[in-house]
Amino acid sequence: MRNLRWTVAGFAVLGLILPVLAGGEEKKGHDMKPEAKPAGDAHAAMKAEIGKPAPEFTLKDSEGKEHKLSAYKGKIVVLEWINHECPVCQKHYKDKSMANTFASFKDKNVVWLAIDSSNFAEKKADSIKKWWKDQGNPFPYLMDASGAVGKSFGAKNTPHMFVVDAKGILAYIGAIDDNSEGNKPKPTNYVADAVNALIKGTAVATATTAPYGCQVKY
Repeated sequence: MRNLRWTVAGFAVLGLILPVLAGGEEKKGHDMKPEAKPAGDAHAAMKAEIGKPAPEFTLKDSEGKEHKLSAYKGKIVVLEWINHECPVCQKHYKDKSMANTFASFKDKNVVWLAIDSSNFAEKKADSIKKWWKDQGNPFPYLMDASGAVGKSFGAKNTPHMFVVDAKGILAYIGAIDDNSEGNKPKPTNYVADAVNALIKGTAVATATTAPYGCQVKY
């Protein structure tokens, strides 16, 4: 009988202890710190802003030449996010929208850099190189297959345009123009307006617009 009483008491004690232990383990799980996010997410948190320095970057172009943004300080820099397979980009290059805009700044200390943040940029380097040569553009095509630079700027579309002033400060972010449907005979060229304002030393009238085109293929 005495042994039976001890057995019953023992089970009773265990019945009290086990839920406490289980609750303790559950609480521990809730208190655990969340798993660290991949490094790429850190870039996603960084976004370029008007009136602030443009994020620094160093990228190689389709010919293997290295380009560092800060190396162009003292010049106005136009950044164009591009994807050679995007129909909207193809249309702009067929219509010479980008080339003609750049040509209008001739001898005015302006640099134009096309940046491809598509995840397949390096895999399709040969076709990109051929397509770019066929366009005959006088500015480089930079490769950002990791997407790190695109994410640091918050580039969403191809094309997505950014204008950096001679001090390295962002002065314009948005679309190349107001012709998303491609049916305007004389569209407003926001990039040209922004660059010309900087050349004149005046404020950029329209500093931000909504970009249009294909999504960047991160």
